[in-house]
Amino acid sequence: MEEKKKCDTSEDCQSCGQSGSCSEDDKQAHRDQMLKENLSHIEHRIMVMSGKGGVGKSTVAANLAVSLARKGYEVGILDADVHGPNIPKMLGLEKEKLIGTPQGMLPIPLPLYPNLKVLSMAFLLPNSDAPVVWRGPLKHGVFQQFLGEVEWGDLDYLIVDLPPGTGDEPLSIAHLIGQVDGSVIVTTPQEVALLDSRKAVVFSRMVHVPVIGIVENMSGFKCPHCGKEIDLFKVGGGEKAAVELQVPFLGRIPLDPEIVQNCDRGQPFVVANPDSPAAQAFSEITDRVEEFVHHREKAGPKASSSEKKEKAGRVSKFKEMLK
Repeated sequence: MEEKKKCDTSEDCQSCGQSGSCSEDDKQAHRDQMLKENLSHIEHRIMVMSGKGGVGKSTVAANLAVSLARKGYEVGILDADVHGPNIPKMLGLEKEKLIGTPQGMLPIPLPLYPNLKVLSMAFLLPNSDAPVVWRGPLKHGVFQQFLGEVEWGDLDYLIVDLPPGTGDEPLSIAHLIGQVDGSVIVTTPQEVALLDSRKAVVFSRMVHVPVIGIVENMSGFKCPHCGKEIDLFKVGGGEKAAVELQVPFLGRIPLDPEIVQNCDRGQPFVVANPDSPAAQAFSEITDRVEEFVHHREKAGPKASSSEKKEKAGRVSKFKEMLK
């Protein structure tokens, strides 16, 4: 009887000619090994979250990733919003499609900054109008593929743009990544948005993800005609919430119509309008995120195996609750 060839962890199961003779447990063990191997090449992992939609979370995630790439870092951005993937549109990549290799899928590099790689469900859809009608377990499976079967290479930062809320996607990402450096919570100043953003802070603590801080988006608007500051959505709510929840406040991003225009044209705002107050705010927020991550890195070793096991147990319980 011919002896089965030893499993090659560099090749995904779909490309392997012998996967048909493997049990589901073998395949899962192989996927777990590929995930572990891929994550070992990613230095820092950051989740960008919001308690509700419409607060500009993807805009913050995209411009944070571009700002880090402009500093010379190797950066990846994972668009984890399976049902509403917007990152490719914001970065001018909406017509791109993923290319598969025996070692896995290749993320799409940003032409302007090749050191920024992008992965999104949008790259797998037949057209921009096609909906993704999936339940939780399917989404967990695709996230494992996006993290374990994609050739990210060596990254300094992986930015994960999560969908709004505290459901399946954040739980899956926290569980799969294991050691997340921190979460950036995006809100707008009005009370309704702040109420939900506070839940995102508590969620991060529940799954043992440090909160890097709160970003107050759409914070004030300067009239282009008279120059007067207008507080369309109030100002200061995000900072107040940060103080009350005892987490850092990363900064305010003023409302700027050019942000919308640049997103629609697929141009990163921090590149198109580098001297604007909003771009300066993005730059300062990026500096504070970078400072937080490096300070945490110097402060001591990462979580012990027992702490990781405890966290995994908590996440598993949350996932059971969502079934």
